[in-house]
Amino acid sequence: MPDYSVTRVMQRTKESVGKFERHIERKNDAYENMNVDLSRTDMNIHFKDCGNSTYNQQLEKMVAEGTVSLRGLKADAKVFDEMIFDVNTDYFERNGGYEFAKRFYEEAYHFAEKLYGKDNILSAVMHADEVNLFMSDVYGYPVYHYHLHIMALPVVDKEIKWSKRCKNPELVGTVKEVIHQVSHSKKWKSAKALDENGKPLADKNGKPIYLKSYSVLQDKFFEYMQEAGFKGFERGERGSDAENLSCTQYKLEKDKEHLAEIEEKIAAADEKLSTILPVRASAEIIDNMGKKTLTGKIQMSAEDYGYLSNLAKECLVNRRTVQIYESSNRALSEKIKELQAELTEIKEKCKPYLEALKLAPPKAKEFIGGILNKFRQQKSEQAKDIFYQPAEKETYKHIRKPKHKKKEDFER
Repeated sequence: MPDYSVTRVMQRTKESVGKFERHIERKNDAYENMNVDLSRTDMNIHFKDCGNSTYNQQLEKMVAEGTVSLRGLKADAKVFDEMIFDVNTDYFERNGGYEFAKRFYEEAYHFAEKLYGKDNILSAVMHADEVNLFMSDVYGYPVYHYHLHIMALPVVDKEIKWSKRCKNPELVGTVKEVIHQVSHSKKWKSAKALDENGKPLADKNGKPIYLKSYSVLQDKFFEYMQEAGFKGFERGERGSDAENLSCTQYKLEKDKEHLAEIEEKIAAADEKLSTILPVRASAEIIDNMGKKTLTGKIQMSAEDYGYLSNLAKECLVNRRTVQIYESSNRALSEKIKELQAELTEIKEKCKPYLEALKLAPPKAKEFIGGILNKFRQQKSEQAKDIFYQPAEKETYKHIRKPKHKKKEDFER
């Protein structure tokens, strides 16, 4: 299966952007996407960020400085563009994994700079902490899905002209000022399709043919990355719904494909298993096995004997497994009961304090704090006594007054 590049653009309002900011900047403790591995979040690469500011705070700052303008926009207008650059996970794994992805998406970030302007990009983050379960199964070790999130302002230059109310008639209709207007619709308006000579193409009715802006974006990104030396992947399929899917939807589709493949493997394994170890034997089949002889013994074919033998062995294995699980469950149940008893005891002991804390939080904290401080002080003094007392004894224990020798000792 070939590797495709996909570029998606989603519009965000000032009210909705916070939810996506928390995902992009990894500000949450947990995520809807269960594939996020927070132990690898420090491996995410920021090619640009807002520092300590949020996306909305950065926008307000740029408006206040006159860098961009929201003139004429409604309060619920879509003022942010979230652009996602993506290529199949296997493409990066084959070409060097994490290090290759860093180089690839740094170049993709430069492409976004040309589209929006460097100053109009608020954040550019390469995610390297989302595991691809399917490719991990294929390779036999954890494989991560590398992709790039860009949060930018779609800014266009807008000419403000003098109106008829201008006192100077000569200025009416001329350009008064040029503002940097935030406008997604003007930034991504459809372009006329041109032929090889640069002339507009028309349909059978003579109406001009327009190219969808996102389709043009796909072409430009693919061409840019090819010229930058990144080969081995193809432009996303034209007209494919994959270009318009959100990250969650896209992964959901991939998970469905993965699930279908697993189901096929299970079905194949069941078919193979049924010929080796029959596990779905019915009572009727077993009852009809063998024939009674004149001596009262049961006679059966080698095939039937093998069938019953396998079932008996399987039952022994299953019975032993059940016994192990039952024993483990009993042990866990006992442990849970012990913990619950300890928890109940702790709750009873803490109940007066919790009630006091609810009724008068400052006083309760002050009272408990005083007791703890006194307790710590006593402990500290005891520790000092223990530390210094032996030292004093040890210091003077070996010091003794010298004995005076008798006169007889010298004469000897």
